[in-house]
Formats: sequence, structure tokens, C-alpha cells
Amino acid sequence: MSKNDDGRDTYREFTDAVNMKPRELSTWLESDESKRVGWHKGGQSGGGESVGHEMGRRIIDLLRRKRADLSDGDYKHMRKVIGYVHRHMAQRPTGDVRDTKWRWSLMNWGHDPLKAAPRRDRA
Repeated sequence: MSKNDDGRDTYREFTDAVNMKPRELSTWLESDESKRVGWHKGGQSGGGESVGHEMGRRIIDLLRRKRADLSDGDYKHMRKVIGYVHRHMAQRPTGDVRDTKWRWSLMNWGHDPLKAAPRRDRA
């Protein structure tokens, strides 16, 4: 992917979807709650790291890199994160979501639904 409008749009949407800072996400990924949620490639009892937990580590890497150093593969991962966050947010359960697997799963993907959305001035 060239660094054209599509790349800028993907980067903007990614940084809108991922509302956790790298250090905050890293700390979260170390928690028991983070490790208890998500789909595991070998099945839930298959052990190993969940897909979302693995993606969280990739998101930290993406957030710490300069835009100019992002590859086509990086943009592909960003689009995957954007899609996941949007789909998962559409499935928000009713009531208090503070201590739910729904929220924890989103947080593994770098989005804490309890955080206020960033305000962006759009002309």
C-alpha cells in the first residue's frame, strides 16, 4: 500500500479505534482477566495465547512505530483491528460492562469502551 489517502484514512481509523496507550495496553495484557478471554487457535482448552491477546502485542508494536516505517502488512493488521472493534462495539451488552468478558476482549484489541471517545475537530 502506498502512503496515499487510504493509508492516512486507515491510520486515522486505527488510532480512533485503539484508545489505549502502549504502556496501558501492555499492563492490561499481563492481567489474569486479559488472559482469560478470547478465542484460542487450538480451541479454548487448547492452551496457548488467544488471538486477541496476540493482536494486543502487535498493536503495541504498531503504536510505537513511526508512520513512515509502516508496511503493507502493518496496514492490513490495522484494518483487522478497526473491523474487530467496530463489530464488537455493535454487540455491546446491556447494563454495566465494567467487569465483562465483552469489555476485556475489546481491551485485548486496544479499545476500552469505558473511555470517552477522543474529540477531533473535523472541518
